[in-house]
Amino acid sequence: MKIGQRKIGSSEKPFIIAELSGNHDQSLEKALTMVDAAAAAGVDAIKLQTYTADTITLDVHENEFYIDNKENLWHGYSLYQLYQKAMTPWEWHKPIFERAKQLGILAFSSPFDLTAVDYLESLDTPCYKIASFENTDHELIAAVARTGKPVIVSTGMASQTEIAEAVEVLESNGCEDYILLKCTSHYPARPVDANLNTIPHLRELFGCEVGLSDHTAGLGVAVAAVAVGATVIEKHFVLDRSEGGVDAEFSMEPHEFKQLVEEAKRAHDAMGTVHYGCTEQEIASRKHRRSLYIAEDMAEGEILTEKNLRSVRPGLGLPVKYLPILLGRPIKRSAKKGTAMQWDLV
Repeated sequence: MKIGQRKIGSSEKPFIIAELSGNHDQSLEKALTMVDAAAAAGVDAIKLQTYTADTITLDVHENEFYIDNKENLWHGYSLYQLYQKAMTPWEWHKPIFERAKQLGILAFSSPFDLTAVDYLESLDTPCYKIASFENTDHELIAAVARTGKPVIVSTGMASQTEIAEAVEVLESNGCEDYILLKCTSHYPARPVDANLNTIPHLRELFGCEVGLSDHTAGLGVAVAAVAVGATVIEKHFVLDRSEGGVDAEFSMEPHEFKQLVEEAKRAHDAMGTVHYGCTEQEIASRKHRRSLYIAEDMAEGEILTEKNLRSVRPGLGLPVKYLPILLGRPIKRSAKKGTAMQWDLV
């Protein structure tokens, strides 16, 4: 399948997405600088989130609308306050999309309600992302499916049944190209909760491209995901973690993203195919194997023994497996120490 002109699949290098989220700290200048840095790091796409505090929650600051869990990264905020802080103003989307296009990378977004879908359509977004917390919102999924654009769906928290229902909504509304992302919706997530073996299982179940939306620290989990078949990797992006940002704790800096791009491609290349025997590069190395060599000067008719016929490097003599067959046999002509053992000597 394709997103824009970029092919996605097992024969292609991994498609790497930098999630800007709210790490722009409400500065358009910083957001554009993030796009520049992400492009320089080699990502394929940057992703925004399209919502307002009013389209995603209620202006209520108590009870279940207040984050009172002290272990939560956003403890002390109400949902409304958090989304006010984290949102990307809609009027920023166009300049961000344009900057990305100028730099040769894709830009798209996660809509969180139907008005966001309409707005993103006006910007001719190349695809859509359904966030984990919206993967049971069938109305929203149907709306993005009807656009005819490719759809990426994060599967965080979703049961197998809920994922199947989301896929059914996509397909019944005309979506032919969709990607499922394995995701752990905890921030930051623990590697032990990544359960990357789900990736090939998802591919087998739904017959589609599968990737990873990663909220762990570092790049180890993402690279491992490529090794089990992920063709898309999404991670949150920040210019400098030390400066903070709503998602900074589980976001990667530009130099780390550059490393992710390089290591994900290396992991993809390393998977290769099922192969035994020499690669083209190994053929010359075969001469450095052990083989059988005459280890002492020998006269014609002398008997081969463990002392005068030895397994040594290099590998130009007979294979070592023939040693038991050769021991005790006379040689037909004299041979100097260092002679590669061959059948015509016996």
